[in-house]
Amino acid sequence: MHAEERHQAILRRVREHGSMRVTDVAGDLGVSPVTIRKDVEVLAERGLLARVHGGAMLPETVAETAPDTAAPSPAPGLPLVLGMIVPSASYYYPDVIKGAREAAAAQGARLVLRVSDYDPGEEHAQARQMIDGGIDGLLIAPSGEVGRPGAPHWHEELPVPTILLERRPDENAPAVEHVVTDHVYGARLAVRHLVDIDRQRIALLMRGNTPTAPWIEEGYRAGLRAAGLAAPEDGGFIDLGGEGYEAVSYDQPMTTFLDAAAAGRIDAVIVHPENDALALLQRLRGRGLAVPRDIAVVSYDDEVAALADVPLTAVAPSKHEVGVTAVELLVLRVRSPHRPRRRMFILPELHVRESSSV
Repeated sequence: MHAEERHQAILRRVREHGSMRVTDVAGDLGVSPVTIRKDVEVLAERGLLARVHGGAMLPETVAETAPDTAAPSPAPGLPLVLGMIVPSASYYYPDVIKGAREAAAAQGARLVLRVSDYDPGEEHAQARQMIDGGIDGLLIAPSGEVGRPGAPHWHEELPVPTILLERRPDENAPAVEHVVTDHVYGARLAVRHLVDIDRQRIALLMRGNTPTAPWIEEGYRAGLRAAGLAAPEDGGFIDLGGEGYEAVSYDQPMTTFLDAAAAGRIDAVIVHPENDALALLQRLRGRGLAVPRDIAVVSYDDEVAALADVPLTAVAPSKHEVGVTAVELLVLRVRSPHRPRRRMFILPELHVRESSSV
């Protein structure tokens, strides 16, 4: 089909129905959404229709219904389509997804989910596919180096409004919006609780390669300073690396920690992520150390902490609220493109259980 034939088909659809969605017309004409999007741009430049997110309308319809703004807004009667890319659908993110799905339904929007399995290249491809498919906005939790100095900011260059989920860009990043758990606050909350139960030698045991690690470490150190404490020597902050439980890179720092705990140089620990907290209980038992008598344990994430043989006190991010807030922020951005940008922090809670009981 020639370009002029496509243009006539697009104009006919808009005149008959008052509006059109790029994906619908692309499917009917057997061409890609990118081709139709370019056709819409040409027709809009000629003044024959008005572009809106995901489609087009008659110019006079936009003038009657749209707010006083130069930016296109979603067409009345066309539900928003929001994309969502998360690294996992089995750990941490199920509640985020649930909150986003419920919020999208409340907004009359459709949520399209992709899971990247922590593959940055897959995230790039998924984002492009969803944009080509005609999404109006994107929620994404990148798996790369977001938050670390010099990290790439490819998500800021996407041609649709984008909100980061549970990721904070570094200070030099562009003004991308995000909705994140305040992990600095969460780690400080854990330290304060341990100080309140008279623990003075508090360690941090975690995987340093996780996206949240820098903020948890910052909150841990800030919590110690606020309490007038220092990290225990030779075992205060221990990075377990990124390998499995049998790897030397994991076993060596874990042994360092256990030696310090057995020698009494540590009487409490904050552990992230949670599967390492569960594994730690077994290793402490193997050393003859009792929880919480010899060492109090606070887990981070609260996925299955309550199910441990010694129920774990845990910092619990408000994951459902992160999903709800992210969708609400994205819809607001799509509908009001020129409003000031926002960065939202959701405070976690502390669920106290047997592993740190007095």
